[in-house]
Amino acid sequence: MAKMSDPLFIGRVIGDVIDCFTPTVRMSVTYNSNKQVYNGHEFYPSTVTLKPRVEVHGGDMRSFFTLVMTDPDVPGPSDPYLREHLHWIVNDIPGTTDSTFGKEVVSYEMPRPNIGIHRFVFILFKQKRRQAVIPPASRDRFNTRNFAEENDLGLPVAAVYFNCQRETAARRR
Repeated sequence: MAKMSDPLFIGRVIGDVIDCFTPTVRMSVTYNSNKQVYNGHEFYPSTVTLKPRVEVHGGDMRSFFTLVMTDPDVPGPSDPYLREHLHWIVNDIPGTTDSTFGKEVVSYEMPRPNIGIHRFVFILFKQKRRQAVIPPASRDRFNTRNFAEENDLGLPVAAVYFNCQRETAARRR
């Protein structure tokens, strides 16, 4: 199980988005072919406009994974009463490959935080079998725990998050 010093605990990803879990697979998330996501690092919206490459380092070609990307800080981190906003779902990703080999269930939506610093969380679930997941009716008020339960996905096997805040016009130049 994750320790209290784990960045996912410190960043309140465990608690706000997912329950405590033991990572069993390594996942790497890379934007623009060279900007790797590490827990708690900051990215500007202009860096994350295109969907990232998400690699699954584990399992084999006969094991399948579902990836969820969500923002638990909507509309703002001090009062996230619209928690969570769904940004992306890809399922049936074969082990040892990346998200381009899976089926995009909900298309990638770039982060656009308006108020404060938002966390954007990538959660990877190991599927029990190749399966279709039931897409949510809306991106708003998405709940990762409920989605996992409704689709029989169990606890996550990997997770990583980055922080992102609104860019000033001067920063985009």
